[in-house]
Amino acid sequence: MTSLVHLLRRLNDRVAMGVGIMLLVCVAFTLVEIITRKLGAGLGGVDEISGYVMAVTTAWGISYALTEQAHVRIDLLRQRLVPFGRAVFDVISMACLAGTAIVVAWRGWSVLEKTLSTGARANTPLETPLWIPQTLWWLGWVWFAMSATILLVSVAVRFATSDYKSVDQIAGARGEA
Repeated sequence: MTSLVHLLRRLNDRVAMGVGIMLLVCVAFTLVEIITRKLGAGLGGVDEISGYVMAVTTAWGISYALTEQAHVRIDLLRQRLVPFGRAVFDVISMACLAGTAIVVAWRGWSVLEKTLSTGARANTPLETPLWIPQTLWWLGWVWFAMSATILLVSVAVRFATSDYKSVDQIAGARGEA
């Protein structure tokens, strides 16, 4: 595998650590909210913030899942094929995934752009400026689109040179026998 794929994996490892830290902070915030409610006070806004955290961590976490080959795939047919056939399925699946990520990132920008132009705020007591969570969410999708495109180009080059083993190492299904 190329150094670019290794670099992408290392970067996504760091992204996953950041996502994990965000989730732990959200859990701590939720626990503090529960304790303060029992004491008759309450922080408020935990449900809103945790919703934003879930959207943001999901958008960023899917890139890690991609580089770790952890996305769910139905490989009943793929398992029974020769290496060339498996590589064909891997390239097709990577192209579909990259295409989907690009479309979501592209369309997500129009949502963020509208929020920025209107100065929209959440209809909640916190009145969160929506551009903050939407920007973090959108950047996660942009990163996912970039990651998927880099892997697509990488597997396409290896497929073109008949390096089916490398295609499998980059985009194959993990856990096959």
